[in-house]
Amino acid sequence: MSSNEWVRLEVADGVGLVTMDRQPVNALSRDMRRELVATFDAISEREDIRCAVLTGAGSVFCAGADLKDRPSADVAGDFLEHNRITRETGNAIRECAKPVIAAINGAALGAGFGLAAACDILYASENATVGMPEINVGLAGGASMLKTLFGRSTLRRMFFTGQRLSAHDLLKRNVIEDVLSEKDLLPFTMSLAREIASKAPLAIAYAKRAANMVDVMPQRDAYRFEQEFTMALSKTEDAREARMAFLEKRAPVFKGR
Repeated sequence: MSSNEWVRLEVADGVGLVTMDRQPVNALSRDMRRELVATFDAISEREDIRCAVLTGAGSVFCAGADLKDRPSADVAGDFLEHNRITRETGNAIRECAKPVIAAINGAALGAGFGLAAACDILYASENATVGMPEINVGLAGGASMLKTLFGRSTLRRMFFTGQRLSAHDLLKRNVIEDVLSEKDLLPFTMSLAREIASKAPLAIAYAKRAANMVDVMPQRDAYRFEQEFTMALSKTEDAREARMAFLEKRAPVFKGR
């Protein structure tokens, strides 16, 4: 296990479990954001990690930005530096070379909900709630995160009111995969992560890139790039091993090449 002050990384069976642990509510300070960025950058490069799970310690996923750690208008460049690390926290998850599963184990608010929205696959516990409450403290931010998950009307209602949605609200809107009990959330998401980690690592890396591309590219162009990925993958040792293992009815042994 590797550990920063506020972010833990535990690795087993090809899965990296990332736990935000800044009690009592895992609020994001600048230092904690830097630890998250460094952690997911490391996950991108580590060959022993093929999938990641992001969760929070205790009964809160992440309550958002630490309002006691705001930038100072009296320090030139402080707001710009703060905003840059804020952006890059989510980007480090979104751009991570490995799939990231969100195990939302409680409230995920503001920037905390943004972290969950940056993940590839989302599950939540029965006690989970999400929202963008910035409007309640005289701020506005996060519409770009909401847009990745909700339609126009829901986005604006949540953004203008700070209203929270329950885990079951999210499931009803097909935003998350399922609602699980608090005790089952982490075991289930870790099991799914191990399943993903068992796939050919090069194929998973290309699949993550393709999934990110289809979010922002026209379908025709995105599918063309996917076809090029498939053509490149077909020439790898892992692709041949996957085909042979299927035909021989055995578990594949991948080498990442």
